[in-house]
Amino acid sequence: MIISPAYAQAAGAAGPGILGQLFPFILIFVVFYFLLIRPQQKRAKEHRQLVESMKRGDIVTTSGGIRGKVTKAAEGSETVEVEIASGVSVEVVRATISEVRDKDGNAMKPSAPEKKKK
Repeated sequence: MIISPAYAQAAGAAGPGILGQLFPFILIFVVFYFLLIRPQQKRAKEHRQLVESMKRGDIVTTSGGIRGKVTKAAEGSETVEVEIASGVSVEVVRATISEVRDKDGNAMKPSAPEKKKK
């Protein structure tokens, strides 16, 4: 015969169990969660609160780099009206706003959500 038969060797010491084999993957997921996923969720929540708390007179910067002053911000609306030059207003989707500053030009911090009183 050209190919000799292969014989299975007797099993030696017991290898790592299924938990031992999955432990590296679990560890990698935990590290990814705390270093990547959780901080990103926190930033998204802060951005959502910041955009929802926009009001008339705030100075905003869009993700495209356009800066302007909010002239109309209806609560619950997906868009706001921003004056980018004297007499020139554009309607901007709230989600595209990357930075909000108050009337004095100070960066605004996201406010905590208000609790409704019963």
